[in-house]
Amino acid sequence: MKRLFPWIALLVFASIPLWLNDPYLLNAFITTGIFIIAAMSLNLLLGYTGQLSLGHVAFFGIGAYTSALVSLGFDVELVGGYRVVHEPWPVWLGFVIGILFTGLCGYLVGKLSFRVRGAYFVIVTISFAEVVRLVALNWVELTQGPLALTSIPPMTLGLPGLGYYDFYSKQSNYYLVLAVIVISYVIIKRLVYSRVGRAMVALKENESLAVSVGIDVTRYLVLAAVVSAGIAGAAGSLYAHYLKIIDPDVFLFLYTVTMVIMVITGGKGTLAGPIVGGLIFGFIPVVARSFAAPEIQWILYGLFMILIVFVLPQGIVPAIEKWFGVSDEPKVAPTTEAKIQDAA
Repeated sequence: MKRLFPWIALLVFASIPLWLNDPYLLNAFITTGIFIIAAMSLNLLLGYTGQLSLGHVAFFGIGAYTSALVSLGFDVELVGGYRVVHEPWPVWLGFVIGILFTGLCGYLVGKLSFRVRGAYFVIVTISFAEVVRLVALNWVELTQGPLALTSIPPMTLGLPGLGYYDFYSKQSNYYLVLAVIVISYVIIKRLVYSRVGRAMVALKENESLAVSVGIDVTRYLVLAAVVSAGIAGAAGSLYAHYLKIIDPDVFLFLYTVTMVIMVITGGKGTLAGPIVGGLIFGFIPVVARSFAAPEIQWILYGLFMILIVFVLPQGIVPAIEKWFGVSDEPKVAPTTEAKIQDAA
């Protein structure tokens, strides 16, 4: 039954556009799904390596802007009067480039920031996100600054000679987001079930002991940062092409907080945690909007979050696993030392 549950859940979610005719609710599913992807990417860092990144929204925004600019084209003047002119490229190629460029940013940030730990690492990630936001706000020639990038084309898939499919409708965007969630889930699952994943868990539980048996801390943390950033970039790209407009507000700290809430309440270090947390906290405002004023909605949101943290400190998914005696996590040795020896 444990192995069948993900397939049952996938079939249920795949059926939603077939019977749900409310555009508002379908839009809520799409936007929630995009942030679930971003939360899954953050969980790889926070849940499996123990590194809290409060600047994760930077990768989300970089993916959004990169994919949009590649699709729209741009003409900017750089240092010395040198101009860079880029003609619009296919949207699917912008999506791929957005993921690759965001992964590269994750590599660079990881190489620099993983030299420090704890509060210093958090400060570095927040500073990085703020720098990126200021670049997007002030480089008006490239990003349009506070005026926003508009007329972003919808996601398009296809190859020359074989035809193209444009994701205009909410139903098509829903299935696109669902497909990216599934792909991201598979990538993260294969990673954390591998030797690399065991090394990441070992670093989280006892970094000093992991280093003593030869585990390269920087190597594994940077790998986690690259994969995490790439998935967050994919979420940002979907966000840009779905809304068809983005501005520097995409880098707001609130979005990082939203991702952290989804991960912590759902259960950090679990594959299903960000999905469960994302669905709950993505739809609390939707449900509360039907009977409460905006101020009351945020109060209910906060109270529910506090309730989960106090009653289920490990998160919703770990609590369910404990109640039913199941787990979606890789089977590893029972002690930290054994885990580390296995990973090394």
